[in-house]
Amino acid sequence: MADIRVGKPDTTQTSPAHIRGVKGGNEPGGYDAMPGHLPDGKGTAERSTGINADKRNPIDPNSPNLSPA
Repeated sequence: MADIRVGKPDTTQTSPAHIRGVKGGNEPGGYDAMPGHLPDGKGTAERSTGINADKRNPIDPNSPNLSPA
């Protein structure tokens, strides 16, 4: 095999994979704090982009909001 240089590891093999107190992205109530997420599960352009988000929504209110992400 080739000699491959690697750096010092950031953690040990015995350290836990999950840490108590760190909030996960799928915790209940997570959508309340995120911009662009609506209570009914739909989203606005603000969910996908922060640049002129109000210009990225559909012109006709009856049209579906197809966000890029």
